Amino acid sequence: HVQLVESGGGSVQAGGSLRLSCTASGYTYSSYCMGWFRQAPGKEREGVAAIDSDGSTSYADSVKGRFTISQDNAMNTLYLQMNSLKPEDTAMYFCASARPNRGQCPDFDRARYEHWGQGTQVTVS
Repeated sequence: HVQLVESGGGSVQAGGSLRLSCTASGYTYSSYCMGWFRQAPGKEREGVAAIDSDGSTSYADSVKGRFTISQDNAMNTLYLQMNSLKPEDTAMYFCASARPNRGQCPDFDRARYEHWGQGTQVTVS
């Protein structure tokens, strides 16, 4: 039974920082592609950051230079360090996992992600 559980969300002032965590269980974490997505009220879910099993990363233009995705395979945990937060970063943040397809990870293709967490709210004022 695959399970992803996010934590670390909260309310911060603009310019502040938060670190989100996503703990995975029920599958071989290190062989999967992982991603962070977010969804603001009335908007579609969008990709924020993604990381391959070899550690290669991708970022949405809106967060480049401010957010950092990382993972601890030994702890089956995915992280998202968010610095210089802006009010427009306010959203529910979700982690997701996907199996590589012919060695390729889906980056921000939501349809290819198989498992999703329940989300953690980030509010920036």
